[in-house]
Amino acid sequence: QVQLVESGGGLVQAGGSLRLSCAASGRTLYRYTIGWFRQLPGKEREFVGYITWGGDTEIADSAKGRFTISRDNAKNTVYLQINSLKPEDTAVYYCAARLRYELSQALSADYWGQGTQVTVSS
Repeated sequence: QVQLVESGGGLVQAGGSLRLSCAASGRTLYRYTIGWFRQLPGKEREFVGYITWGGDTEIADSAKGRFTISRDNAKNTVYLQINSLKPEDTAVYYCAARLRYELSQALSADYWGQGTQVTVSS
């Protein structure tokens, strides 16, 4: 069983930056791919990007250029850096884990965190 806990969300002005963290406990993230998703108000959960155990990343087209994913395997933690935040980035951001190479579909995730709220003011 993997427990995931997101942190780092909050209220930020447009143009600012945030780094979200996804910390795992219960077991190591060895061989797990970690994905980031977000859920805007009234919308379905959407893919942001993922990072494999080996550090390969895939970022959604809508997120390229402003979103970066990294991981510190020694700390069992994955990060989502968001730059040049826009009001439309306001959402609950979730991390998820899957014991496969890719994680771009929410239904494919084995484990989820509880989410962290990001609110961007204009």
